[in-house]
Amino acid sequence: MAFDKDAFLTALDSMTVMELNDLVKAIEEKFGVSAAAMAAPAAAGGGGAAAAAEEKTEFNVVLSEAGANKVAVIKAVREITGLGLKEAKDLVDGAPKNVKEGIAKADAEAAVKKLVEAGAKAELK
Repeated sequence: MAFDKDAFLTALDSMTVMELNDLVKAIEEKFGVSAAAMAAPAAAGGGGAAAAAEEKTEFNVVLSEAGANKVAVIKAVREITGLGLKEAKDLVDGAPKNVKEGIAKADAEAAVKKLVEAGAKAELK
């Protein structure tokens, strides 16, 4: 019987986090391996800082300044965060503030782009 990679990926996609955790533990026990990430050795010279920058997987979207079109920025913040009108307005009024924390780089870049298009000054940290 041939291995059906697509069926396996579909099965993984439908699993809960707890089921995935149990599966990882079972694979670790069966094959004597560990799912822990290996630490990359520091490169000679100043390469260690570059390696650390590449490893960053979570980013924060920071609203630096609301800009002139505050209403559009509030709408963008509501869309990005799912906050209510009052909470989004308070966040925009309190700039500089984190809009989203600990998100993937692609999502963070999209959020920054949306805020900038609305007229705000935003950055990725």
